[in-house]
Amino acid sequence: MKGLEKFIYGILGSRKKKTLVIVLTAIAFFLSLMMFPTKMVLAKMLPGKSDNTYSVYVTTPTGSSIEQTNAVSQCVIDILKNEKQVMNLELFLGQGIPLDYAGLVKGASMKHTENVSEISVNLTDKHTRKEPSFLMTQRLRPIVKKKCLPIVKGTKIQFIEQPAGPPTLASIVLEVHGDDIDKMRKISVQAANILAKTKGLVDIDVMMDDIYDKYELIPDEEKIALSGLSVEQVNNILYLAFEGMVIAHKNSKNAPDQIPIFLILQKKSKALNGKSERILQSKLSSLNLMNMKGMMVPLSEVVTIRKAKSSPMIIHKDLSRMINVTAETDMVSQVYPLLAAREKMIKAFSKDYTIKKAGFTTYMFDLYLTDKKTGEKFLLRWDGEMKVTLDTFRDLGGAFIAALLLIFLLLVIYYKSFMISGIILLGSFLSLIGVIVGHWVANFFTSETFFLTATSLIGFIALMGISSRNSLLLIDFAKSLMECHGMEKREAIAVATATRAKPIALTAVAIILGSALLASDPVFGGLGVALISGTVAAVFVSLLFVPVLMHNAKAMDFDLSDHCDLKNDISITK
Repeated sequence: MKGLEKFIYGILGSRKKKTLVIVLTAIAFFLSLMMFPTKMVLAKMLPGKSDNTYSVYVTTPTGSSIEQTNAVSQCVIDILKNEKQVMNLELFLGQGIPLDYAGLVKGASMKHTENVSEISVNLTDKHTRKEPSFLMTQRLRPIVKKKCLPIVKGTKIQFIEQPAGPPTLASIVLEVHGDDIDKMRKISVQAANILAKTKGLVDIDVMMDDIYDKYELIPDEEKIALSGLSVEQVNNILYLAFEGMVIAHKNSKNAPDQIPIFLILQKKSKALNGKSERILQSKLSSLNLMNMKGMMVPLSEVVTIRKAKSSPMIIHKDLSRMINVTAETDMVSQVYPLLAAREKMIKAFSKDYTIKKAGFTTYMFDLYLTDKKTGEKFLLRWDGEMKVTLDTFRDLGGAFIAALLLIFLLLVIYYKSFMISGIILLGSFLSLIGVIVGHWVANFFTSETFFLTATSLIGFIALMGISSRNSLLLIDFAKSLMECHGMEKREAIAVATATRAKPIALTAVAIILGSALLASDPVFGGLGVALISGTVAAVFVSLLFVPVLMHNAKAMDFDLSDHCDLKNDISITK
């Protein structure tokens, strides 16, 4: 300890050395903060989670047949089944998979159309598998899309992982609010194209149905009655000709309910040779029904064909009509691609709209658009995991500020000095240097990006109490040496630093060893790294920076007091 005492004593005796310590600490703090804008350290709500399952969503263009959807789905399955880590696959054609954690907010249970399918992929146990599920999806995504997307033009294939935290619709969600649905659709498509060209974003999707022409078959009740037919007869043959229908039921002792017997025409008989009204009319003419007089009546005589537009899905949020544009991040933080895409959108939409940015809230990235010609207003609101990240960091930041204020008030009450309390808090806050640098160093020991997450902030808040304790040890002991032993201020601080270095170091070692198990966890790794690296930084700050502040503070100039029991004092070996 003599060496450390002499070292601190020498620093405190030189104005240049004290200034150098303060300047170097300030530079270290500034450089650590610069790791965020320079992307050396990336912030994210939670890192990727390795799970035993993930899903693949296949969406062919609106109006596609079940055969086309199946062709794309089988292409995806052919690629996935060659993976050694894939145990089994299950295809849900024309519907969503049974509701799971990810499907809670993604609306998987509401999918019941011919142009959708979902593939459930079950993997080997994550504890015995070398490749995490989130890295597997990252590797397979470009392979699958390159081979399977060309099968049906306009198809979307999404790899959906189980979320590590609160489930959200997507990593990045852009809500387009407004009253003019046509302009909303145009804005949504334009925004989706910008997101698709933004580096780091994948699986872009616009959650709106395409509007297409369709033909409605309307039974003419008056003609049906005049022809001696019934509406039920007409409906039954229409269902049989184009879809199929239940014609009977079978009972079985092994089934609790009746088993329906479904009758359907052969594909060749059911399929149309084109999409025109003339071909549909010809199909109806070939279908005949026998009336009550035994005469055959062509179906085209009692059914009217009407051309109409399809009815798209309508989505509302807070009584406001909207369209969702979603995107997933490809192992990057959501912040940087969002900011890049937002700047491109501002530039693109400024031609036709007056743009106003939102204020400083958790909706700070929102854009308010006003049509320059009509004055119509639209809102581009950013949601999804990005919004959850902002909310979480806001809440944790509030908790951090509250912790600082409470600690500061307690210290002021105890020391009756704002200066000493400020020294303790400043020394504690500088452990942030270690937290940030520790996440940068962790990147060299992991195959994927090591993000600064919400758990990292929890670790930093926990460090406030630990690092405050270090400064308390030094100040109390130095105060005792000056008051009770009449030791000179510079010498007392040097002796206190050298004497308390051992318990501070032992406490740090205990925290580091206890946090080492957390560092390798995919979700709580940020907490472990924050505690380890922040503790290391707190030790250096406590033993170098805090003594300098103590020596410069006039509040540390104590007078000899009568309340000190010199007889019971422990002698200090110099």
